[in-house]
Amino acid sequence: MLEAGKRVLLHDVERISALPRTPAEQVGRTPPPVAAARRLLLPSISDLLLLSTLAWLFLSGPDGWARLLVDGDTGWHIRTGEWILARGEVPRTDSFSFTRPGQPWFAWEWGADVLLGALHRAWGLKGVVLFSGLLVGLYAALLFRFTLWRGANGFFALGATLAAVAAASMHFLARPHLITLLLLPLALWALEADRRRPGRAVWLLAPLVAVWTNLHGGFLALLALCALLAAGSYVESVLDLTGREGKRAAALRYLALTALCAAASLANPYGWRLHFHVFQYLRSDWIRNVVLEFQSPRFRGEMMGQVEFLLLAGLVLTGLLLRRGQIVEALWLLFWAHQALGSVRHATIYVSLAAPLLACELTRLWTGWVAAAPRRSFRSILDSLAGSLAAASRWTSPWPALFAGWLLLDGQGIRWPADFPKELFPTALAAAHRQQLVAARLVTSDEWADYLLYRHYPDQRVFFDGRSDFYGPGVGDDYLRLMNGHSGWENILARYEVSAVLAPVNWPLASILRLHRGWRIAAEDKQSVLFVRAGGARPPRGDSGRP
Repeated sequence: MLEAGKRVLLHDVERISALPRTPAEQVGRTPPPVAAARRLLLPSISDLLLLSTLAWLFLSGPDGWARLLVDGDTGWHIRTGEWILARGEVPRTDSFSFTRPGQPWFAWEWGADVLLGALHRAWGLKGVVLFSGLLVGLYAALLFRFTLWRGANGFFALGATLAAVAAASMHFLARPHLITLLLLPLALWALEADRRRPGRAVWLLAPLVAVWTNLHGGFLALLALCALLAAGSYVESVLDLTGREGKRAAALRYLALTALCAAASLANPYGWRLHFHVFQYLRSDWIRNVVLEFQSPRFRGEMMGQVEFLLLAGLVLTGLLLRRGQIVEALWLLFWAHQALGSVRHATIYVSLAAPLLACELTRLWTGWVAAAPRRSFRSILDSLAGSLAAASRWTSPWPALFAGWLLLDGQGIRWPADFPKELFPTALAAAHRQQLVAARLVTSDEWADYLLYRHYPDQRVFFDGRSDFYGPGVGDDYLRLMNGHSGWENILARYEVSAVLAPVNWPLASILRLHRGWRIAAEDKQSVLFVRAGGARPPRGDSGRP
């Protein structure tokens, strides 16, 4: 029996060893019509990765598609997009607050807002979450294909991609930044392809930036990559005596590309003022102190463990790159590692950059280890399997598009969200007390304000919502003093003529108002309590009057 088992094993080893190791060998062994039919009928590994990402994140688990709606900012993005669609222009002043009505406002993600607004008009929240989920799936598939293109072993490419997707999942929300998550690997691929073989295609990044600028502020990431590419190419020209002229020409080429992309980013409704506004936003100490996603990462939980692993691996990898004279890649890693350590929001950019580089470095080590191994050895078998995995990943079949179409047009049996998650937002109270909330000068949490803007659009006005760059420290500090029940809270409510407070039950302000004779409870549930002024009296005017 043992001898028979040994013969079967040897037969399988010979069969696996005979598998083609490269795409070229695969094409050479398969007649073109058969290969074309196979690509039409069979999903590739990258297609399956896209589909499995959707299944893993959104079609299984208790939260499902609703996990994309745990951030209330989605609400005002949708309503901003619908405002633009209704009027055919980009908003330039605020229409959501009673604290700063009519003040200048940069709707700098207006293009993404229009997409979300149009999807919501057509299919409701189902269209919004499906579009956002598809962006996540496409990001996973594109990052995997890019990593393979860079020369990574199939197994290392898949492992690195899964690590990057797991790390980035902390920001898988139905918000415009998902567009940057998708466009970044595409831009990196274009830059890397031009470094290998310069051509005209890289100049298409300029019109891409023009579109990107109107979708999300992440276009600045591409400008930073291009600038670092120019600087790194120049340093490499200084260090490389034999290829100095070519690399110096490359440095000038990428400097020109940076300038062209920067000029293209001016094609937005706000011109250069948008760049100044975004720069102030990213450099604001107040924003970094109060907005969690712009604070340094806290390495707790599985997702942040993935980020920590990629940061430590990137530190080691940077040393190896510098030793080999790969200055560009080292600069990219160091810059974005620094940005990620300063703001967890930038961690998604870092992991998208670091994962392909790490997979390629592991492939270098693996190739040296396998080179001396016999063809029938376990190492060679794994290498053959990795080659087969890569070869089966390099085409795109219609199946992901067909599956997405089925989800959109049918999708029976799938729990599509009809509202934001009731565990996080006061959905029942907002529905039962709509008129009272709309008529009041209302204080509530910024997340709940975002939701109320969505739920009661266009009638609701709020004290403070998720547009922290618009409110700034003026209204923002008043909001923080209120929610924490700090001294002077009565004066702040009086100054803004607040007539109602919808507070989470754990707010210190809620505990204070419960005991205050000037306020009464109009409604309450397990997560929220609605206070109105006792006796329906008009709120007193503060010393400075209404803002």
